[in-house]
Amino acid sequence: MPKVAIVTDSTAYIPENFLREYQISVAPQVLIWGDQTFEDGVDILPEEFYRRLKTDSVMPTTSQVTIPNFQKIFKNLLEQGKEVLAILISAKLSGTIDSAIQAKATFPSDAPIEIVDSYSTAMAMGLQVLTVARAAQNGASLAECKRMAEEARERTGVVFAVDTLEFLHRGGRIGGASRFLGTALNIKPLLEVRGGRVEPLERVRTRKKSLARLVEIIEERTKGKSPLRLSVIHANAEEEARELLEEVTQRLQPAEAILSTVSPVIGTHVGPGTVGIAYLTEM
Repeated sequence: MPKVAIVTDSTAYIPENFLREYQISVAPQVLIWGDQTFEDGVDILPEEFYRRLKTDSVMPTTSQVTIPNFQKIFKNLLEQGKEVLAILISAKLSGTIDSAIQAKATFPSDAPIEIVDSYSTAMAMGLQVLTVARAAQNGASLAECKRMAEEARERTGVVFAVDTLEFLHRGGRIGGASRFLGTALNIKPLLEVRGGRVEPLERVRTRKKSLARLVEIIEERTKGKSPLRLSVIHANAEEEARELLEEVTQRLQPAEAILSTVSPVIGTHVGPGTVGIAYLTEM
């Protein structure tokens, strides 16, 4: 049994089979919809979320993982004799790390809990988490796992195409991509998470060209870097995502390729139709 337990938050949306295999604990983000509050990935799942988003006149908002939820997870793992490493969504996108720090402060000062900012989210963070979880399963110490997490985040990226900037703008997560606002409807923005924030890459005409350009960008960024691990992520665009996963797998021959759905909390900010590619190299 691994000595180090890995914790992440629900924005990673790591497929369930990996969570089970590597015993990864997930702290749920919070979705607020009118007078209802949901735990992301627990009592609201993507299919239900996107179906309701199409018809509901009220738009959802989000909030970070609660301090009590982190306390509960940390307590449970410590009682099992585990040391804890939490790899969480960028502090520039969410207050989740602050909640984790406050939760850690309620335990004795020598409690073996470490917190790492992934500088990212979705499966860009998920690939970091999986890399460290595999090392923990192979017996890596808490210090070794933390160093690996810090190295992995420097070798990780995610680029994505959105149908509209409306959701990012409304949620205040748009970063430097605000300069793309007001562009023609047939222009599809390509964005990335850079330095922990959502930043602009370029504008492409038509949806088809935007998805093709995603593959080209990943190919350019990862050329000669091996092993390569990839994840195609999507917000209610599974068919396009599967086709993109097949194409990028054939072209780049990654060591691992994973299809992942964007969690409801991230979906609130990027909007339906978003498709992206996350990558991790040389680890």
